[in-house]
Amino acid sequence: MKRADLTEKLLDIKREKGWTWKHICDEIGGSSPVLVVGAILGQMKLTKPQAAKAAELFGLSKTEQAMINEVPMRGEGVTMPPTDPLIYRLYELVMVNGPAWKVLIEEEFGDGIMSAIDFDMQMERLPDPKGDRVKITMSGKFLPFKYYGATGNAQAYGYKEE
Repeated sequence: MKRADLTEKLLDIKREKGWTWKHICDEIGGSSPVLVVGAILGQMKLTKPQAAKAAELFGLSKTEQAMINEVPMRGEGVTMPPTDPLIYRLYELVMVNGPAWKVLIEEEFGDGIMSAIDFDMQMERLPDPKGDRVKITMSGKFLPFKYYGATGNAQAYGYKEE
């Protein structure tokens, strides 16, 4: 069985049972709903205790339980640029705003990146009389660029220089 086959099986069970993502996330627990749903969709991995809960919930075999605990090939099967309108709009946000985010992060923190590994993301619904809004909050650890081989007065890391 391939990971994509397990994803389809999980989605079929979700449809058959009429479960919501909230129900699945509440049953598995232990992480952000974005991470749990990402794992069901094959883009993240569940911890062993979470995988055991998922196996019980979905009636998975030991092999399938182990598979949902394995590090996946992240991004596999995602067309670039994305063609789904909602995913494309998120991609468009990064294409259009990414350069501004980059220079603002560098001005505030120095030469480096925001981690997508030491990372948290939350999604909320904000009621609005003109139409509800989607709020996505991302928080990633700042990782300074390492200037390997730095000697003398050269900083080893790209911290913000005053």
